Amino acid sequence: MQNYTLIYWKEDRFFLGKLKEHPEIMTQGETLEELEENIKDAFQLMVLDDVPDDYSMKEIAL
Repeated sequence: MQNYTLIYWKEDRFFLGKLKEHPEIMTQGETLEELEENIKDAFQLMVLDDVPDDYSMKEIAL
């Protein structure tokens, strides 16, 4: 297990946050505790889960 830095702030009724070491991973929660759980889940999905060999790619406009 490794420690990361959670950067967070409150807007209206949600806490928003991202990881300093991985700023592309962002989420929100109604409480700080929920934000922490959501950022852990987002980290698992973005960093630790493997992409299967038969993945697809598509370019999108944002």
